[in-house]
Amino acid sequence: HDALPISVGFAAVFFGVVFYTSAFIGEIVRGGILAVPKGQTEAASAVGLHRSQSLRHIILPQAIRVILPPLGNQYLNLTKNTSLAIAVGYSDIVQVGQTVYNQTGKTLPVVAIWMLFYLATSLTISVVVNYYNVRMKLVER
Repeated sequence: HDALPISVGFAAVFFGVVFYTSAFIGEIVRGGILAVPKGQTEAASAVGLHRSQSLRHIILPQAIRVILPPLGNQYLNLTKNTSLAIAVGYSDIVQVGQTVYNQTGKTLPVVAIWMLFYLATSLTISVVVNYYNVRMKLVER
């Protein structure tokens, strides 16, 4: 019983993009946590916080400021990498567009719609990341 039937091409692209992107995101988060000065961790343990409490209340709020910009770039890269998957021909996603331009011969409008979709997705991710960057910016006193 196939619970989720997907094509081999789609599965290859999906798992390739997931593993590739997750490795980068893991490194971004690790680097952001290591960017928090060691004194912050020592201070948290000095006041009696457990490791999970110090991560949640002290380390991660400071690390988020370092993590967000490269994480936003990685999400943009993820969007671009999925657009490249069209080139390897996984028809699960683009089959409707291919049917339209095969029957009508109008390839340009179909490709333009795909391009607009990826542009809108990229701009939306950029706006969200920039919004959070502005909100998380340190305020000078």
